[in-house]
Amino acid sequence: MTRSAMQWLLLGIILTLFSAASFGQVAVGISVRIGPPALPVYAQPICPGPGYIWTPGYWAWNDDDGYYWVPGTWVMAPVGMLWTPGWWGWGGGFYAWHPGYWGPHVGFYGGINYGFGYTGVGFYGGEWRGGAFYYNRSVNNVSVTNVTNVYNRTVIVNENHVAFNGPGGVQARETAQEQRFEHERHIPAVAAQSEHEHAAARERQNFARENHGRPAFAATARPADFSRRSVVAARAAGGEYHAPAISPREARVVPTAANRGNANRPSNQGFRPFNAPSKGGNGNTNHRGGNSNEGYRPFNPPSKNAPGAARNDARGNEHRSNDTRGNQGRSNDNRYNDSRPRNESREASRPSPNPPREARPSEPARRQSPPPKEDKRRGR
Repeated sequence: MTRSAMQWLLLGIILTLFSAASFGQVAVGISVRIGPPALPVYAQPICPGPGYIWTPGYWAWNDDDGYYWVPGTWVMAPVGMLWTPGWWGWGGGFYAWHPGYWGPHVGFYGGINYGFGYTGVGFYGGEWRGGAFYYNRSVNNVSVTNVTNVYNRTVIVNENHVAFNGPGGVQARETAQEQRFEHERHIPAVAAQSEHEHAAARERQNFARENHGRPAFAATARPADFSRRSVVAARAAGGEYHAPAISPREARVVPTAANRGNANRPSNQGFRPFNAPSKGGNGNTNHRGGNSNEGYRPFNPPSKNAPGAARNDARGNEHRSNDTRGNQGRSNDNRYNDSRPRNESREASRPSPNPPREARPSEPARRQSPPPKEDKRRGR
């Protein structure tokens, strides 16, 4: 088997492994209330060798310190795959991060001009020909000594360092072709890219509050390599830096914030939809008449009366609901404790059924009624 055939076989295996989890899935990640700084101006380090594809730098988010720069770097690409960069986009009152992915074509990335072949639409830095990647030297720093698969094609680039899509930023919309590309099979960022992002977060110089939009580590020759021989510093900030008026914690948008707020309210109805135990097997069993008081209450008619309301009031603090559920294993008979006064009165008014059951052994005595018969005989 030739090397080219083996590479294509490997690609097929990779696509099979990831297709189920990533087919047509482009998830939205972090959301914040403040936009990212402008993209810094920096040079591209030389390509390490064949098979590497340039992945541009971007501003990532940290809940403690805000935006930090993830340097652009060369990544060994999955054979036949191209990188669609992640991008920040305004919508719904906040800035949402759309993670990048690998795919057979470059999809929509917000119209952001990341440079080095990523002009905002498509990718002009190179192309796959069979199992080999060919580099466009007009936009890539490639040495013909290390890489021989090269070509030259002029690319017109408009200088724009805005790092987000939306009002005040890039006004771009997804084309029909990009929509089709978005629904192709995708591969998320490889392990080297994830490690690269984590390593960047450990460098204080990469945070915007420290570098004011001009990071000392703007690009690296290889992922997570921040050695002096590998890094390239930014020549300048892409625009004027404005310090945020709110803290990173205040700027962070948590999708489940509203749900958590309901959980803290003294309302059973607000808490149940987000109660993990009620979603499990016990919860479903309870709704079918199981052994849990919590699952039974919503369908207990007596709970609509005053005693039931008093019981709900007693459960005012939702965070103590786990304590009140301690009697999960109680039988169904115990559930009527709240309405016991009414049950006791009914039982008190019906004492006759129980005595006959207990007195069944003495039934022969009731059948032997000779005295009345003898009296009748005597009367005769």
